[in-house]
Amino acid sequence: MTASAIAAPVGTSASRRAGLPGPGVLLAMAVLAALLVVGIAPGLFTGYDPLQASPASALQAPSAVHLFGTDQLGRDVFSRVLHGAGYSLSLGLFATAIGLLGGILLGVAAGYSRGIADRVISRLLDILLAFPEVLLALILITVLGPGMSSVIWAVGIGRIPGAARLVRSQVLQVRRSSYVSSATGLGLPPLTVIARHVVPNSLGPVLVNSVLGVGVCIIFGASLSFLGLGAVPPTPEWGLMLSEARQYLSLAPWISIWPGLFITLTVVSVTVTGRWWQQRAISRRSSL
Repeated sequence: MTASAIAAPVGTSASRRAGLPGPGVLLAMAVLAALLVVGIAPGLFTGYDPLQASPASALQAPSAVHLFGTDQLGRDVFSRVLHGAGYSLSLGLFATAIGLLGGILLGVAAGYSRGIADRVISRLLDILLAFPEVLLALILITVLGPGMSSVIWAVGIGRIPGAARLVRSQVLQVRRSSYVSSATGLGLPPLTVIARHVVPNSLGPVLVNSVLGVGVCIIFGASLSFLGLGAVPPTPEWGLMLSEARQYLSLAPWISIWPGLFITLTVVSVTVTGRWWQQRAISRRSSL
């Protein structure tokens, strides 16, 4: 066997052990970084007001003046899509944060306390998990009313049961570890043990799952806005833009193509990045 034949698999395995991202993952990360910059400061990339209507310029095809064309009210689609990045990313991040925080609180309470508290919380989570997340979000929005804040809370609360079950399973494993037993044996208060040992050592898989959940939240939020239950006009939100473009699919398809493309691009980039992080975490865990 030649030296080059031996070196090739060794280099490949070393690269895998290092957890280096491949070209596809790097591209996904670059897309997410660009979307974050656009979401934070869309005015740096366009001089058009996303809310400014110009009936005389309605339904213009993409051109050098309007890169993505104009919509039925003459608003610049490029500007609206860029400003929509901030709404969609904020929805995904804040809804995921709500689901993660609620899941940690319920999961830790159930997994560490056990007994009656565990049984009550587990049965409650079973009931909530029996409802599809979209249906639960629809029920909550019916109570809270339409709007971006309502969508964030509805989608975030819908993510809590799944996050809580995952946290509980991790806490049950950590609770049986030697360092938790030692901390308990030393007489440390339960809250101190939870804060110093249980939560930090339980969050790895939960955080990875939450990254993947950002894409799910963006899809849910866009779906609710598409149904008229999320953002209200004239907010430049991608799901709402798709909803408003339905009547012009044959006449001006660019109105729907661009927000749909950006939703897809964002969710795919989040999923690819999250999957890479997930595989990296699994590899690290198996090597310990």
